[in-house]
Amino acid sequence: MLTIRSENGNSVFYATECSAGFDVRASASVSIAAGCHAAVPTGLFIIDHGSSVEVSYGARTLNAIPELQIRPRSGLALKAGVTVLNAPGTVDADYRGEIKVILINHSSKDFKVEAGDRIAQAVCTLALHLPGIDVKASTRGEGGFGSTGAS
Repeated sequence: MLTIRSENGNSVFYATECSAGFDVRASASVSIAAGCHAAVPTGLFIIDHGSSVEVSYGARTLNAIPELQIRPRSGLALKAGVTVLNAPGTVDADYRGEIKVILINHSSKDFKVEAGDRIAQAVCTLALHLPGIDVKASTRGEGGFGSTGAS
């Protein structure tokens, strides 16, 4: 599975034994004007993704790849009208740049994110690779937000 590192001093943990996701916190203060959006830094990095998992499906064996999904926090949406713009956002297991969360302010008031604020939640899932679709021979690095769709 994925190994996550925090470079901002924020602890990364599950709130309870049955929590599906862990809180993602802002690592810097960011202002988001009413009706606008911004990429908020988190100080989180994926440093290892292990290996794929084989999943049997009938007579087939499929590869399952770990994926980190960035999801909204319901309290932030209800109380402030702020949510994750591309929910759920996918962070590929081999991405090595800083994880940033795209927040949108649907309210009529400007919104200030402070460093340390809980802005999203992250859930690790498995994504199946479909048979018959080739994997492009390339190395993923730090390019984010649509960088794998350039070619």
